[in-house]
Amino acid sequence: MRVLGHLEPKKVFYYFEEICKIPHGSGNLDGISSYLAQFAKDRGLFHIRDASNNVIIVKEASAGYESVLPIILQGHMDMVAVKKKDCDIDLEKDPLRLKVDGDYVYAEGTSLGGDDGIAVAYILAILDSEDIEHPRIEAVITTDEEVGMEGATAIDLSMLQAKRMLNIDSEEEGILLTSCAGGMRMDCHIPVKKEPCQDGAFLRVSVSGLQGGHSGTEINKEHANAIKLLGITLHQLRKKIPFRLADIGGGEKDNAIPREAAAVVCLAKEHKESFIAELQRIAAEEKNEKKSKEKHLCIRAEEIRQDATDVFSDDSTNKILSFLVLLPNGVMAMSADIDGLVETSLNVGILKTCDREVIASSAIRSAIETAKHKVGLQLETLTGIFGGYTETHGAYPGWQFDPDSKLRADMVRIYREMFDKDVQVEALHAGLECGIMISKIAGLDCVSFGPDIHDIHTTEERLSISSAARMWAYLLAILKQK
Repeated sequence: MRVLGHLEPKKVFYYFEEICKIPHGSGNLDGISSYLAQFAKDRGLFHIRDASNNVIIVKEASAGYESVLPIILQGHMDMVAVKKKDCDIDLEKDPLRLKVDGDYVYAEGTSLGGDDGIAVAYILAILDSEDIEHPRIEAVITTDEEVGMEGATAIDLSMLQAKRMLNIDSEEEGILLTSCAGGMRMDCHIPVKKEPCQDGAFLRVSVSGLQGGHSGTEINKEHANAIKLLGITLHQLRKKIPFRLADIGGGEKDNAIPREAAAVVCLAKEHKESFIAELQRIAAEEKNEKKSKEKHLCIRAEEIRQDATDVFSDDSTNKILSFLVLLPNGVMAMSADIDGLVETSLNVGILKTCDREVIASSAIRSAIETAKHKVGLQLETLTGIFGGYTETHGAYPGWQFDPDSKLRADMVRIYREMFDKDVQVEALHAGLECGIMISKIAGLDCVSFGPDIHDIHTTEERLSISSAARMWAYLLAILKQK
């Protein structure tokens, strides 16, 4: 029995449910890529599946549209796959557990992948239809967008004919995106020394209950970062009570604001009670500071059983906590040209302890290419001060606003005709693949749009059913134009 079988448009939600049956978190895309290639084969459509698992599918124009300019429909097949701590789903192997609640579709215990599963569902529904009017469609479905747009960077688009593209990777109905920030990922490696711990109490200190969110679209909301908050909390504690780190980590994706982080600390048994009391004092202070922004913040400590183990040296403990306090995070600069638009930002998304080092992974974004690299220089310099080194990957260009876009003008007009109101034309601080596509196809005219999807990249993600239906109708109206 299909969970979404009663929803309209039927074919869109049919394919959305099919996609959700196949695990497709970033880096785990063989299954969904195979599904897309087989979809094309079964319908006799020209297709290419490349070494990066990107899939291109071409459907020739419907009758009467042979002379209309071709169009690219583009989205990405990967999702940010995160789950709640008590969820028993294996996101590498298991399907999502879809649920419907009023106007929303969500996944029980996990993220939904509406970003960007709805784009893929729209595209497949069009490719599978016999009665939709459209020009030649060149569907480009890329991989690993959520971890640095690696599929878009690797894909060969030289066989495409289209000079206009609809990127269906926006999450707010009524807004057309026409430019976006560029970005890159940077990993900071800080070496640590470890020593045997002969005796002592082990406590697990955790930060949880934060809102999290997308590090591009929600960085301006100043949601607390669990990694930063953990580092600052522990640094304050260590000024009062001596302890050493045994482990520290948090976050799941470098482009998601981390909701949880935790550390295991080792201290003298006689200091345990005073440590917990001081932590409670700091926790109350933090809850008061953030009471309007993080209503469910929880900072706590619990004693755990731990066999004799190596812990960080005193110097390494101090070094890691000092690094976390000084590590920049959040909005770095606001645009002077577009009111309310973040120009440059940094999100510390992942912290993990390896054998002899701690690694902090961050997503850097900026509308200005040189500003992006200056933030990288800041991280590189800070890491070097603590004896470490940085690695950069997943760099992608921004997308500059085109004042002469005919596609945008057509879409503005069509929206007004359909909905009797004006669509908003905006820039986005988050990254989109349009900049990379433009670098590969000279003169490419791009617009990004999509239905309402709330709390993307989190376990609270939900897709509006009614909005998905309206944006489907809008998409068909755009394709119908001659």
